[in-house]
Amino acid sequence: MATHVLAVILKNPSNDAQFLLLKQNPPPKFGQDEYDSYVDSDLWDLPSTLLNLQHNHSNSGIFIQAAQSFSQNIDLTKFDVQLGLNRVLEQVSFKVSDVGEWTLFKYVEEAEFGPGFPVNTVFLMGKLLDANQNCHGLCKWMSTESCLNWLLEVKPCNDRVGPLVVVGLVNDLKQSAARKLPPTLRYQEYPPGVILVPMRSRTVKPFHTTNLVIFAPENVSDTSEDCSFVSHGDALIVDPGCRHEYHEELKQIVACLPKKLIVFVTHHHRDHVEGLSIIQKCNPNAMLLAHENTMRRIGKGDWSLGYTSISGEEDILVGGQRLTVIFAPGHTDGHVALLDVSTNSLIVGDHCVGQGSAALDITSGGNMTEYFQTSYKFIELSPHVLVSMHGRVNLWPKNMLCGYLKNRKSREESILKAIENGAETLFDIVANVYSGVDHSFWMAAASNVRLHVDHLAWQKKLPEEFSIQKLHKTWVSFILRWTCSYLSSRFPIKCLKLKIFSLLIAGIVVGVAVYYSVKPA
Repeated sequence: MATHVLAVILKNPSNDAQFLLLKQNPPPKFGQDEYDSYVDSDLWDLPSTLLNLQHNHSNSGIFIQAAQSFSQNIDLTKFDVQLGLNRVLEQVSFKVSDVGEWTLFKYVEEAEFGPGFPVNTVFLMGKLLDANQNCHGLCKWMSTESCLNWLLEVKPCNDRVGPLVVVGLVNDLKQSAARKLPPTLRYQEYPPGVILVPMRSRTVKPFHTTNLVIFAPENVSDTSEDCSFVSHGDALIVDPGCRHEYHEELKQIVACLPKKLIVFVTHHHRDHVEGLSIIQKCNPNAMLLAHENTMRRIGKGDWSLGYTSISGEEDILVGGQRLTVIFAPGHTDGHVALLDVSTNSLIVGDHCVGQGSAALDITSGGNMTEYFQTSYKFIELSPHVLVSMHGRVNLWPKNMLCGYLKNRKSREESILKAIENGAETLFDIVANVYSGVDHSFWMAAASNVRLHVDHLAWQKKLPEEFSIQKLHKTWVSFILRWTCSYLSSRFPIKCLKLKIFSLLIAGIVVGVAVYYSVKPA
């Protein structure tokens, strides 16, 4: 199963090298100056729309040339192509009758980023019949070469070119390391030179994959004498975290890359490092870059060779391409990000995810104050895209980061209100603030509350009579009360035996919690 999108390549009747781009609508504003003052630069892409299924297989009345060539991959008779074309052309103030013949130019199947089904794209090409027709101000004619120049000569606040142009047209013009990857592998290359391969990993729902990010520029320059870089290489990969069942795929990827390989790890979580051992076996000369707090948590079974410690602001040179390390604590205390300077793409690890919000790991130095600071640091960089390790590339970085900040601040206000209204224990606060959330998520919510309370204390917003020390001491009682609450919500207790069973389970959980709370480090 897949969702389908129709993208239209509308050619200029006066200049066959040019096609029409549409200025994309940004996400809705927040209605608060605190966030709306941060604006992403304009994004231009091919006009597109969702492609709906036909209710019956009647002929759409529009003949699509070359459709048979792609018949093994997609059957266009199942879709309402005419409705799709009407919608797309309406966006640019044209009608179907304004265009001559239509050709199925390309069909692209998306890699499994998740959550949900892949989004596959049908690219239809047509040419305007009348050279005197004008397009409105939200459109512009551009060539593939001019789009490529925009993509490769990037400045932080310049206009941007979207992924449909790149995947549909630009990537065909340039040499790419992605073409050397195993042909069965699904990947996405956007922006040019930034290759994403989602690989199955031990991540948490709703995701099932971790994005392996690959940089392997074709034009490798020798700058080995330049000492200003923390590391030099001909290729770089980020977060090889695939499950052991997919290590053979990872092995094939590594075999396609140059031997002078840099491995960059954003943090230590299993779904980001489980593939390190296979890289070490395939390429013992590979260089590992990680924060020292991350390396302390990576086992010798994953990586037993040496590594280079990074802490932020270092530059890495990959085939003549500069990438800058950004210290990005919050998710963990050793979390780092990576800025690809040439495309202004920011790889953010688990600071953001493709859907929903990112969890902070309280057991590994997760810190809400630092998370806020890192978010603002990312906003000030004005990246063109955000590449998270779970989910799709985000095309509106400032909007996404502001959304994260707004949601966390809103949650924090709810926590503060609960405390001001008399909530003193962890369970009382969680039950108040997360009352509408499934009880199975309350354990994670408790960690979130502790981090928010620490941030409120840092801001000096807590009531004077409230004690953080007392709150932290209620962790064990929270586990007991949560266990009873969770079991009651899942299994209505109607008999004494089940009540006894519930209490026994709760007692075991509390015993384990107490043991680990007093166990010496």
